[in-house]
Amino acid sequence: MKKVLLSTALTLTLGMTSATSFAADKVMVGEPSWPGAKIVANLVKVIIQEKLGGEAELVPGTNPVIFAAMDGGRGDIDVHPDVWLPNQKSLTDEYVNGKNTVGLSGGAYQGRTGLCVPTYMATKHNIKSIYDIATPEAQKLFDSDGDGKGEIWVGASGWASTNVNKVKARDYGIETFLEVGTEDETVFYSKLKNLISKEKGAVFYCYQPHYVHALYDVTMLEEPKNDPAKYTMIQPSADVDWFTKSKITTGDPVKTVRIAYSKSLEKRAPDAAKLLANIDLSSDVVSNWTYQVVIKGKNAEDVVRDWINKNGATVDKWLGIQ
Repeated sequence: MKKVLLSTALTLTLGMTSATSFAADKVMVGEPSWPGAKIVANLVKVIIQEKLGGEAELVPGTNPVIFAAMDGGRGDIDVHPDVWLPNQKSLTDEYVNGKNTVGLSGGAYQGRTGLCVPTYMATKHNIKSIYDIATPEAQKLFDSDGDGKGEIWVGASGWASTNVNKVKARDYGIETFLEVGTEDETVFYSKLKNLISKEKGAVFYCYQPHYVHALYDVTMLEEPKNDPAKYTMIQPSADVDWFTKSKITTGDPVKTVRIAYSKSLEKRAPDAAKLLANIDLSSDVVSNWTYQVVIKGKNAEDVVRDWINKNGATVDKWLGIQ
């Protein structure tokens, strides 16, 4: 009888230890500003809370801030939900390959980036190539405020891709004719809606997966096929003189998008670390999520929870159950 009681007590103690060891360290999930990242951040949070019984919280932050926090390993921010490579290569070089304090998910989805125009600009004005927006004619077509110079939105301030597009605007000769804008994505898309409703000129950074391709009929401008010899991009986190030392006269490479996490989680919350290492998403799934949230107005947490409930086998695989 004593052995049975002892065994039962030990089982209960181990069970309590397992349940409370996770909760002892809340997982702080970074929340960058773009829609896909926000939704994937909610996915991570909901799985940790509802499948692992842990605590998780979203924390807004830029790429460099999130990576620095993950490197610190103190739990300020533990996860970056949407790392675009090679855009953020300088950060992964430093923290993943160099310091070895940050891990990346084994799975990745593909992303494509470039500059887009509403399709009516391609059909009515023959704006089909990156070179077509570096002309005096384009300067007039894309001048929405009447100041004599056109405008181009290259992405929001703080995005690694925005820095890439600033270099492109210089090296393709675009900035001679179009003024570079870096306002918040929400602000720009409000302007874009107005421009498209009037069939006026608009040229802007675009990527897939993204809801814009479902919202409007847009065309990605043609660029020379990616040539690594003509694509030198140094991010500000790697060199303060990044803009001068960078040079891009070719299209972007196809991107891979992964989740990054602080390796301190391997000790602080090992089940969460295992989940983050195993997550494997697809471009189509993320595109659908962004459409549901941004266009249909659904709550991000509700969208991912519904997906989790319908894809239990996939989530179990991420958790290492299957």
